[in-house]
Amino acid sequence: MGEMNLCWNEIKRKSHNIRVRLEAFSDNSGKLQLSLQEIIEWLTAKDEELSAQLPIGGDVGAVQHQREFNQAFMEDVKSRGPFIYSVLESAQAFLAQHPFQEPEETLADGKEVSPRRRILNVSRSVWKQANVASDLWEKLTARCVDRHRHMEMTLERLLQIQAAMEELAVALEQAEGVRAAWEPVGDLFIDSLQDHIDATKLFKEELTQVKEGMKHINDLAHQLAISDVHLSMDNARALEHLNSRWKVLQASIEERLKQLQDAHRDFGPGSQHFLSSSVQIPWERAISPNKVPYYINHQAQTTCWDHPKMTELYQALADMNNIKFSAYRTAMKLRKVQKALRLDLVVLSSLVDVFREQELQQGEHVMDVVEMIHSLTSLYEKLEEEKSILVNIPLCVDMCLNWLLNVYDSARNGKMRALSFKMGLVSLCNADVQEKYKYLFRQVSGAGGLTDQRHLSLLLHEAIQIPRQLGEVAAFGGSNVEPSVRSCFRVAPGKPAIEVSHFLEWMSLEPQSMVWLPVLHRVAAAESTKHQAKCYVCKQCPIKGFRYRSLKQFNVDICQTCFLTGRTTKGKKLHYPIMEYYTPTTSGERMRDFAKTLKNKFRSKQYFTKHPQRGYLPVQSVLEAESTETPCSSPKLPHADTHSRIEHYASRLAEMESQNCSFFTDSLSPDESLCGLAGLMLFSLLDHAARMCSLYPSSVCIVLSSQSAYC
Repeated sequence: MGEMNLCWNEIKRKSHNIRVRLEAFSDNSGKLQLSLQEIIEWLTAKDEELSAQLPIGGDVGAVQHQREFNQAFMEDVKSRGPFIYSVLESAQAFLAQHPFQEPEETLADGKEVSPRRRILNVSRSVWKQANVASDLWEKLTARCVDRHRHMEMTLERLLQIQAAMEELAVALEQAEGVRAAWEPVGDLFIDSLQDHIDATKLFKEELTQVKEGMKHINDLAHQLAISDVHLSMDNARALEHLNSRWKVLQASIEERLKQLQDAHRDFGPGSQHFLSSSVQIPWERAISPNKVPYYINHQAQTTCWDHPKMTELYQALADMNNIKFSAYRTAMKLRKVQKALRLDLVVLSSLVDVFREQELQQGEHVMDVVEMIHSLTSLYEKLEEEKSILVNIPLCVDMCLNWLLNVYDSARNGKMRALSFKMGLVSLCNADVQEKYKYLFRQVSGAGGLTDQRHLSLLLHEAIQIPRQLGEVAAFGGSNVEPSVRSCFRVAPGKPAIEVSHFLEWMSLEPQSMVWLPVLHRVAAAESTKHQAKCYVCKQCPIKGFRYRSLKQFNVDICQTCFLTGRTTKGKKLHYPIMEYYTPTTSGERMRDFAKTLKNKFRSKQYFTKHPQRGYLPVQSVLEAESTETPCSSPKLPHADTHSRIEHYASRLAEMESQNCSFFTDSLSPDESLCGLAGLMLFSLLDHAARMCSLYPSSVCIVLSSQSAYC
């Protein structure tokens, strides 16, 4: 019994100790749980309070107020930190003393919880509360730091926007003051238009900083919007107002610049406005988009590329179609064009000066219409100054431009090579023909004064366009210049390039493709010449212009009109050979002609048949094939002229003949299509035979000066 009493007492003591320990554990855990729950509720309330501060304001004042509130909020959170850390440390210590590892179990109803299980449940509850409190604390502190950083950045950007807006407002006000001082374009002097254009461009460049400032301020506002910060109503209105003012200022500058440039183009020194006076009512001069002029007849309600005066000139040129010989027909037409364009008064030195002033030294340079007008205007102004004569500059410029475009740009593309421009003007200017040859040769020669076949063909190709425009190209060998190039290089056999002396030697022979140019000079020289002789046909006395003397019959002189048109007296036939004079004859020349006539009296017709004479150097037959080396030129007329068709037909006949070995042999079997094509070609050739006369009348001697002559 004693032992049992001892055991019972021991049990009672241990039970008391356990009860004391449970009561102490319950008090500590309860206080800890209450503290953790209090912290969780406080952190949750603070998080909601922080969220209530959104969104951040859109002006400096609102953001500064929110920043002050956030700083106070952070101080409050910071002051609560030591208590939260101590409670979390207590919870960590509690869990270290009372760890739990068993999973949470659900007990049946009515079953008592053992003390150990109750301790484990308390530990598990403390662990959960401590984790929630720790997560809430970390999130709240992180949000406070992010919010503070966001507010600082927002405040900095808003301050930048506010300062930039104030600066831009001042700059725009100054720019608008400059704009308000602009004079209307219509009130400006024409000579000052370029200065105003330059000033407006400079003003536009000075506003580059304003442009960059507007871009910067709009970028800042966009960055704020991305970070969910929207400008306040006042700031948004101010920014929108600045943007609208800037757009209006930009538009006004562009409009001002456009008006000035349009006025300078239409009325300035480089405009075509002054050329509008070249036509009279009902005609009006208009300009196409590529600056090429065209003409409107309001009475007939028609438009055309040719100036009204140019149309009249071409109609007058048609009256010369009764001249039998192509070289003279072409030369006289060009002489009429030359005088109509007043180029017969322009000397070569003036042309060279204008080409130098307009920087047209490179022949491959492509000119537009404006450049051509500048050059022609300068040329005619120089002519008026040098000759001290009154020149209708608008009419001359317009007519000359019209003629050049017809020759080298009939498609009216508004572009022309400088070499084409020079060729047209130099060919019709007033200069010695040898000087023209030298100048034109220099345009295609290299640094050593030499030119190869390619560049020479380019020069001759540009030259042949002049008779081509008059419809006379077939008589001068056609548009293929390759035979002429080969003929020229025969003067310097075996050489890849020729010098100017070789070119002059070849041109002195008056090659077929270029014979119209020296004939033009003789036509010009003969205009003022009077011969003390009577025309054998029309009885004109004295003979004006060319004088043709028969070297077969005595005292037979013919005027140029009768000779070139083929007029003869009834029942009498003109006998060759004939001597041409374009200067008054001397006694020595008359004696020489008498001796030749006397000698020819004893010569038979067979002699003259066996010894034909030409006044030019033949270089090409129209049957010769086209060369692929012919350089391209400015666009030609869209329709083929009569001579081009004849040339094409003749080339086609020659091609078929070579392909069939002998087209005209009896051994060739007849072919209907071939004969039909040949018949069509021959019919066209016969139909235009009257226009296909020789360049010169056969057996005509041409006197180059009063001392020399050649046949």
